[in-house]
Amino acid sequence: MKKIIIIGAGILGASTAYYLSKTEAEVILIDRNDIGQATEAATGIICPWLSKRRNKAWYHLAKNGAKIYPKLIRALEEDGEVETGYKQVGAISIREKKETLLEMKEIALKRREDAPEIGEVTLLSPKETRKLFPPIADGLGSVHVSGAARVNGQQLRRALIQGAKKNGVTFIEDTATLQYEDSSIIGVTLSDSTQITADIVIATNGAWMKELLSPIGISLYSYPQKGQLMHIEMPEYDTSKWPVIMPPSNQSIVPFDDRVIIGATHEKKGVGFDHRITAEGLHRVLFTALKFAPGLGNATVIETKMGFRPYTPEYLPVIGPIPGYKGLLVANGLGASGLTTGPYLGSQLAKLAMDESIEIDLHDYDIKEALTKA
Repeated sequence: MKKIIIIGAGILGASTAYYLSKTEAEVILIDRNDIGQATEAATGIICPWLSKRRNKAWYHLAKNGAKIYPKLIRALEEDGEVETGYKQVGAISIREKKETLLEMKEIALKRREDAPEIGEVTLLSPKETRKLFPPIADGLGSVHVSGAARVNGQQLRRALIQGAKKNGVTFIEDTATLQYEDSSIIGVTLSDSTQITADIVIATNGAWMKELLSPIGISLYSYPQKGQLMHIEMPEYDTSKWPVIMPPSNQSIVPFDDRVIIGATHEKKGVGFDHRITAEGLHRVLFTALKFAPGLGNATVIETKMGFRPYTPEYLPVIGPIPGYKGLLVANGLGASGLTTGPYLGSQLAKLAMDESIEIDLHDYDIKEALTKA
């Protein structure tokens, strides 16, 4: 029986643990509960099909991530985890110009040919858009895709960990450092000096990956990108059925049953692990949200959050073994699309660890790209 340790229990690590819990492997999931985990502070859009990103490797991950969600949610529910935070509510991408909307609709219809989970694709007038999302600004039409969803990252992570534990995974809240002999990773050491050996260690600790790998001589080009967001509520409305809103910016508006999440910022590389909620950050969040949905202006602020997304070269995830080292698998760089791509990448990591065939070409997400540019 293989013994596998996973370091980092964000959406990627928790998903990997859950998929491995369905195998014969002995699995230990370790997380030190860092402040600022990206999974805990994400808006939660599952709608990759309207993106204008031309990187086919990224789109492959995102498309398949959206595709597997319903099956993953059903599996969690069968394990008794019904509070997953996932709901298919559709999404509307808003624009002023009808020509832009028509172009977007054509892109979606083309992509639907090999991604039928997109569902219905509909061009909506400003009046029809406002009917679906009352706070919207005047004059904004939209393209509506029925298959889009939103997910509460915190709830999904909790469900994945609980589901994995029910299936035999051991979960430890602690700091783990890599234990090695020559060029082989043989396990980890916990904060109290307890040593746990394993056949394979999987590193999925996001923005803190560089800190984990540097003591064994691995220099990874990965940096934290800070994102701030805001949770607001509108008691006079039932927001539970409102669609996800995708404005022409890098921020979004995501309604949930009891709140609406707005944001998040994409802050400069040099910010580092700055845990503060800043006036400038919240200004950016509010300015963008109210520009496109001024009806949110009277909402009550519930809370603010921040998190650190891990980014690698070309803004593309890297995954696989590190050349010259045995017993170590790494995945990093999910960035702002972590909740979409994380579960799918987790399924692929689980297969790699179990020596099974995978559905992605590792050359497209070459870990060496994050090493040579260090």
